[in-house]
Amino acid sequence: MTDVNRPDDFRPEDENAAAGAPESGAPAAGGPDAATDAEAELAAAVDATEASEVKQGDAPDTDDAATAEGIEEDELTVQDILDAANLEAADPSSEHLADLKRVTAEYANYRKRTEANREIERERVTGEVVKVLLPVLDDLYRAEKHGDLEGDSAFATIAAKLRASTERIGLKPYGSVGDVFDPTVHEAIFQMPTPDIDVETVGDVVETGYYLGSSLLRVAKVVVQVPSDG
Repeated sequence: MTDVNRPDDFRPEDENAAAGAPESGAPAAGGPDAATDAEAELAAAVDATEASEVKQGDAPDTDDAATAEGIEEDELTVQDILDAANLEAADPSSEHLADLKRVTAEYANYRKRTEANREIERERVTGEVVKVLLPVLDDLYRAEKHGDLEGDSAFATIAAKLRASTERIGLKPYGSVGDVFDPTVHEAIFQMPTPDIDVETVGDVVETGYYLGSSLLRVAKVVVQVPSDG
């Protein structure tokens, strides 16, 4: 149906222009072409930002670069360490010299204690072995008192060898008639009043005492003579 109100020269393009439609060949607002352009601009902005960050990351910090250069310049070599050690050994400082003296003194004390403990332990072990021989030595002592070890008899020779062997390992007998009584090394089994003495004296030795080195292995059992008025 023909609109009677339209002029004779009216064209459809004029109707579209009047309605606000874009002209032919120009992209419509909000159309596909506009979206493509916006995405391209956004991608370009992202690329520019990343390029700026990479450029900043590649450039080292001035302080870090200076520190790295300082480490390389001041880095010690093995020869530097050896030279410093030799210099310290040739001319030690007062602090290091004091430390050296202290360590030397501690080591000397340690050696003394170790040697003393070793000697004590050796005497203890030897004493445990020698105690087994003490009854035999007591029998030899009684045989000698009865005169059984006189001359060059085989019994006397064996007794002499046994005594010499025990003396070589440090065993020393003690306790003789006439010694002053000492309760720390003598055990009194009997007291005998005697008028002609002034101090308590060993009158007889019942069982010989022994030292092993500096250690008292067994006390001597003795008869003690005590002063008497009558």
